[in-house]
Amino acid sequence: MSTASPSGRHNSGVNTPTLSLPFARQLRREANAEAAFRTVTVLSAALVLVVLAGVMGALFYGAWPALSTFKLGFLTRTIWNPVTGQFGALAALYGTVITSVIAMIIAVPLAFGIAVFLTETCPLWLRGPIGGAIELLAAVPSIVFGIWGLFVLAPILQHTVQPWIIDTFGDLPWLGRLFRGPPYGIGLLTAGFVLAIMVLPFITSVMREVFLSTPRSLKEAAYGIGATQWEVVWDVVLPNSRAGVIGGVMLGLGRALGETMAVTFVVGNAHRISTSLLAPGTTISASIANEFTEAISSLYTSSLIALGLLLFVLTFVIIAAARLLLLRLEQRGAAT
Repeated sequence: MSTASPSGRHNSGVNTPTLSLPFARQLRREANAEAAFRTVTVLSAALVLVVLAGVMGALFYGAWPALSTFKLGFLTRTIWNPVTGQFGALAALYGTVITSVIAMIIAVPLAFGIAVFLTETCPLWLRGPIGGAIELLAAVPSIVFGIWGLFVLAPILQHTVQPWIIDTFGDLPWLGRLFRGPPYGIGLLTAGFVLAIMVLPFITSVMREVFLSTPRSLKEAAYGIGATQWEVVWDVVLPNSRAGVIGGVMLGLGRALGETMAVTFVVGNAHRISTSLLAPGTTISASIANEFTEAISSLYTSSLIALGLLLFVLTFVIIAAARLLLLRLEQRGAAT
């Protein structure tokens, strides 16, 4: 009920200035909190870039003596002789790429099959145990995989698998070059097998999650018009989740490129390039792990750091190529 003020003006009974002051303070607090939140997020993103630039700068600084000494020859030579002070990264780069490719050839189809089984055909009561087993496989330390690969997998490959591969494919005109030579047990092929087992749970987990994100209505519509289960997976589920699938493959590839201890046990640690996948070789990470404590000269240490810089650049290029591929796929999907 309105009352008259001493000045003759009517007052509605609500003290407007008294209520607006706390409200204004609350608005200021919220604005300050929002500004602080934005500042923290921007600084967090900037911190990532600063750390990345710092790592890149430190690697380049440490690798400069080797790069300035050998120049482009560091990338094109296979020689690695600490006694004479001659170093080349081609053999380690070759082994890194080959073992990672072998791992992807083995792991990606297996991960795709496991993910499809878990999301489309596996009974509900079995999905939990299999999914848990895959996650546990991802938690196994890499050195355990290396020991298993050296003492269990390598003898099996040496006495059974590799002799069969040599007898079956060794005499073929072009393909035979990849499978000739004595069955050492250890080598590029063995390292690729171990890497495939190590990256399998990562790729499988990502594929399973993106397959589950496919709307059920799309699959039911495809089944309704008579599509088979394979047609639903290939024409509906996979196109809807291709970005996630590529991301999972890139995640596994990044793990394969940088794996150290497991590969060190089974790759053979030989600085040479051989056309045979059965021959011993080396990788960038294995070379650094094996020889960094033995580097007694500054040029030797700088060459190992240059290998690390090369691995950093290789990983960056692969991730950038994957992002470009995803962008093109998104543009193509938007155009259609």
